[in-house]
Amino acid sequence: MRVISAAVAAFIAWSAALSAADRVSYTAYADARPTLEALRDVLPAELTAGDGRQIESQWAAWAGGHDRDIRARLVAGDEDTIVNWLLLGTSFTGRPRAFLDVPASKAQELSQLIGARAHDLVAALTASSNDERRLFARAFFAQKGFRLDVPVERLRLEQYLLAAVVRVGSEQARFTDELQAVRRLGDQSEAFAARSKLFRERGLSLDTSIQPSFALEQSLRELQKRGFIAAGGVRDVAVIGPGLDFSDKNSGYDFYPQQTLQPFALVDSLLRLGLADRSASVRLTTLDLSPRVTDHLTRARRRAGAGSAYTLRVPLDTSISWKPDFLAYWNAVGNHIGTVAAAPADGVTPNLRVRTVAVRQELVSQLDAQDLNVVVQHFADRRFDIIVATNVFVYYDLFDQALALSNVASMLRPGGFLLSNNAIIEVPGSRLRSVGYLTTQYSDRADDGDHVVWYRRSAD
Repeated sequence: MRVISAAVAAFIAWSAALSAADRVSYTAYADARPTLEALRDVLPAELTAGDGRQIESQWAAWAGGHDRDIRARLVAGDEDTIVNWLLLGTSFTGRPRAFLDVPASKAQELSQLIGARAHDLVAALTASSNDERRLFARAFFAQKGFRLDVPVERLRLEQYLLAAVVRVGSEQARFTDELQAVRRLGDQSEAFAARSKLFRERGLSLDTSIQPSFALEQSLRELQKRGFIAAGGVRDVAVIGPGLDFSDKNSGYDFYPQQTLQPFALVDSLLRLGLADRSASVRLTTLDLSPRVTDHLTRARRRAGAGSAYTLRVPLDTSISWKPDFLAYWNAVGNHIGTVAAAPADGVTPNLRVRTVAVRQELVSQLDAQDLNVVVQHFADRRFDIIVATNVFVYYDLFDQALALSNVASMLRPGGFLLSNNAIIEVPGSRLRSVGYLTTQYSDRADDGDHVVWYRRSAD
């Protein structure tokens, strides 16, 4: 009789648990009722008409419809991502980057530059190419009815892109005005709460970067120091909204393939801090409502199973005065989950360094990418040790955030933690309570940092 190795046996057990436990369910009315009762003054109209029994009968239909409404916001978020690519990307044009290389103070030059970059982007989309960003943008605009094989349609797309730039700029100005109004009140806690739901009416964007992962590691280190998390005590973790690095939102780096950073950086931090024994012992799950993210990670898992590595590329703009702790993190990220590989050739863009890590196939092949809308859905049978969500709840209003917090609580084991860089209202009866927070600065630039709040689930 052939002896099955311990590693193979563990993988079989993990796969069996995966198929048996992972059932995504809509939130039941009984679970949502405490939130509905606590926030009755801000409920949607559909949930305020009638008595409790009528609202209960309407709940399932409302939850399903709200799920569809939230997912519909992905389209606007994708367009925002393409606009950012237009302004800052370097793979489709050799022109300067808008707002970075040519500042807003040079209004006429900037306007001409954006127009020229829009022309270059449309020309790049028209040309034959298998570049994944161009394929995505081409399909996105085809769904909107643009035909790139027709000259007049290409001109129409250029005009459409310029109008989208104006829209995004107007939205950003409105966000800035809203924050400034809150800051004038002089209450930092209130300002943080306002920032935490700033994008509640904006499209859902998938953009990501490495900085929040550094803030998470700092918080994990502090939780360990305070005795909240024991060495080797983390085995089951989830990342809500892991993101997809399409085009760096600050500098426009787009010379490497799309990637998801945070799930792998989280495991790397757990191993570096000794909170997990080894990568094979960590069950890693991503929860996202975007098919683009889930498909990307599912394909990565399949490729890892076939022997292909998943490569992370972490750019660093050396013109920025980074904090020493962040630089130390950048120089170490990935050491515990893979092998540091050769970086892309220098000179891709000025002032750029790139840390390249080939993630071990065993970690990628056991990643579980799940389609889940945390506002109205949860796992029926999963209990995580830690769930992280950075730059996720900022896209929801107070009511949606409270619903999401309830769903997160149901997916944490007693004593487990949610780590988020957003402040979320804690309704009476909630099983999640904040037990502290940590402020992490990334650089010497103003407002370049994060407050990570630690929410802990109470014992049942």
